[in-house]
This record gives sequence, C-alpha cells and structure tokens, in this order.
Amino acid sequence: MKLFSHYLKDRLFFIMIYMVSVLVCLCVFKLYDLELEAFAYAFMILCVLLVVCFLFDYYKYYKKHQTRVTLRSNSNVSLSCDLQDSSLIGEDYHKILVAMKEYHDQYVESSESKMHDLEDYFTMWVHQAKLPIAAMKLLLEDEKLSRSEIKLQLLRMDQYTDMVLAYLRLNSTHTDFLFKELELDDLIRQSIRRFSTEFIRKHIQLSFKETKDVILSDEKWLVFVLEQILSNSLKYTNENGLISIYMKSKHILVIEDNGIGISASDLNRVFEKGYTGMNGRSDKTASGLGLYLCKNILDMLNHKITIESSVGKGTRVLLDLTHFEGRIE
Repeated sequence: MKLFSHYLKDRLFFIMIYMVSVLVCLCVFKLYDLELEAFAYAFMILCVLLVVCFLFDYYKYYKKHQTRVTLRSNSNVSLSCDLQDSSLIGEDYHKILVAMKEYHDQYVESSESKMHDLEDYFTMWVHQAKLPIAAMKLLLEDEKLSRSEIKLQLLRMDQYTDMVLAYLRLNSTHTDFLFKELELDDLIRQSIRRFSTEFIRKHIQLSFKETKDVILSDEKWLVFVLEQILSNSLKYTNENGLISIYMKSKHILVIEDNGIGISASDLNRVFEKGYTGMNGRSDKTASGLGLYLCKNILDMLNHKITIESSVGKGTRVLLDLTHFEGRIE
C-alpha cells in the first residue's frame, strides 16, 4: 500500500492533467448544450483505458522498485537492462549507475591489490626483523658480549623500521614533503655517521670530498635515500674495500664502491619492486624494496637516479639533485 501511495504521488501531475481535461470536455459539452449521455459514455471508455494503462504502468514501477531494492541490498547484482528506462532521463540515470559501478569495481580491485602488497611486504618484513632479533639473543647468551655487534643488529632493526614507515607513507594519499634549500654536505655527513660502526667493523675506507653544494629538496626523504644507497654499498662491499662520495658536476652526486657489482641482466631491473637479482639470492636478508623506494621517493622529489655497475668491479650510483621548479606546486 505504501508503494502504491508513492506511485500516486509520483504520477500526481498526470492525474491532475487528466482531471482538468475531463472538466474542460464537460464544460465544452455544457456550452454547446450537447447530450451529457454521450459525454458519460466517452468518459467511461476513457476511465477503462486509464485504469488499464495505470495498472500496466504500476507493474513496471513495481518491477523497477524491486530491482533497485535488490541492487541496494546486494552490491554484486549486475546492472542489467531491467534497470533501463525507455526515456532519455532513464537512460542517463542508467549510464550514471554503470559509471559508478565501474568506478566502484576499479576502486575495490585497487584496494585489494594494495592490501595484498601490504600483506606480502609485512610478511617479508617480519622475517627480516626476526634475523637481527635472533642474532641479539645469541649475542646476549655469549659471556663476552660484543657491544659493536649489538649496535649493528640494532642499526639493522632501525633500518627495517625506517623502510616500513617510508613504504607506508609512499603509498598514502598524501605526503609530508617540506622543500627548502639544504647544504648537501650536512645531509651526507648525517648519513655517514649512522653507518660509522659498520665502516669500522668491515674496515671499509671512506673517501668523501666536500661538495659545497646547496640543493632544493626535502631533508628527511633525501637522507633516507642517501642512507639506503650507503647501506647497499656497505652490504655488497667486501672488507678493506672503498666507498667514495663526490660531485661529478653541479648537483650530480656520485656514491661509488668497489664491491661485488651488479650483473648486466639485473641492472635494468634493480628499481623494480621486490626484485633482488643475483646478489639478493645470495643475501637472504635482501627485500628488493630499498632501490624501489629510492626511485619512487626521488621521482616525487623531482630528482633522478641512475646506476652503473660491473660484476667484480663495483657500482656507481648517480643522483641528479637538480630541481625543476616547474613541477613544484
């Protein structure tokens, strides 16, 4: 009954037109002094036709309502032709619904993909984090406790924490970039100090030539990139090796090592998410996310990164810290 009252309300305009038309016809019959019996006969025929039309129209109204109720309660219902209206307005509404359904499906698919990526990453991160924790447990059981080894494992845990935070922020809808002029040498020294224990432990020589360069960038994110690159250099450089940091030209910073290098087959894929290559297969702690994060962060900072490497000879990472002001909002 409630549905029928809504139907009458929706069709009230047409009902009023019909009633006005009947009154006009009645007035015309009166003015011309025509037989009212003929009017009554015509009126009865029109009423029968009107009832038939209204019943048919109400049936269509009811079916459309039921379809929409089903669609509202079940998001998996497809937008079939039952929802379509023969009128132009009805077709427009149907197109809007189809567009909204497509957007909804794309959004769900994208969200599920991101959730799957997060699950994969955190699963891998937990396995990574367990290694330094297990190492610290073994070190604590040793009577001759090595403070340097404990510091090394804590540094690795700190790195893993920074990586997961960077990964989450990078995939968020907004970032916390703060662009300002920075002394590049200060950022480099900040990154070197963090790995001072690792330099000493592996007896790796550091050659750092002051750049005296001022760049426009975000301090926190750029330091993260520098630390990731230094971490990779330390990881894949043998004891008594050499890591050099210098400027190739204006705003072009080079971080170079004489480590094990990267094979030519891996070099084109080092920035892919989760790709570890030959070196990663030998190093079980590799996640394949360090350079992926660096590349994405530098793209967002409007900087560039390229890598040159030869197996057994070492690796050169070139950071183009030139800033293109046209891309800053």
